Amino acid sequence: MEKEPIILLSTAYLPPIQYVSKFLLGKVLIENDENYIKQTWRNRCVITGPNGIQTLVVPVKRGSFHKIHIKDVEVDYDLPWVRNHLRTFNTAYKHSPFYEYYIEHLEQVYRKKIRFLLDLNSTLLDILLKLLDLPIFISYTGKYYRPGSDRNILDYRESIHPKKRIVDPFFQPEPYHQVFDDRYTFQPNLSIVDLLFNEGPESLPVLRRMLLHPA
Repeated sequence: MEKEPIILLSTAYLPPIQYVSKFLLGKVLIENDENYIKQTWRNRCVITGPNGIQTLVVPVKRGSFHKIHIKDVEVDYDLPWVRNHLRTFNTAYKHSPFYEYYIEHLEQVYRKKIRFLLDLNSTLLDILLKLLDLPIFISYTGKYYRPGSDRNILDYRESIHPKKRIVDPFFQPEPYHQVFDDRYTFQPNLSIVDLLFNEGPESLPVLRRMLLHPA
């Protein structure tokens, strides 16, 4: 009997719905032994607002990014990104049904000014999984897995990517109510906060319907 596959993910800031759906497939490991890669979900998320799609980026302190270890990447709080992100959430979701119930959980994290990006992402992810009623203990790699080195690993570190559109045989976006659906067509695979603010306790059932199981 083959082993149950392990799902391997990069760290991600308020990750897209596709990313979170992987926690329904089996055991997830988050990579914490790689080098930082720019322009990925590691430090950004996408939501929709009154003017359409918006990308929110967590600035990190400058350095030789292609060589710096992911655990050593520091968040840059000298820039007013926390205020900007919270203001953008309010503009985008203040009329959503569950915004006021969930935003305070995120605000508590931002107030801590967590130093390292990996720790910030992990703290937020832990809260998001609990709000989804998925109280899963987050596990980390502890070593670097080279792509293709283990056939029991489903490696999504680079295929779940803001600039790549790779077919995922285990995920199919499904429409749900969005704040601006009278203005725009349904926007799939936004940050998981979009689903939570709009669907609240129904977020998990919606997420489960997006999951495609292997034949």
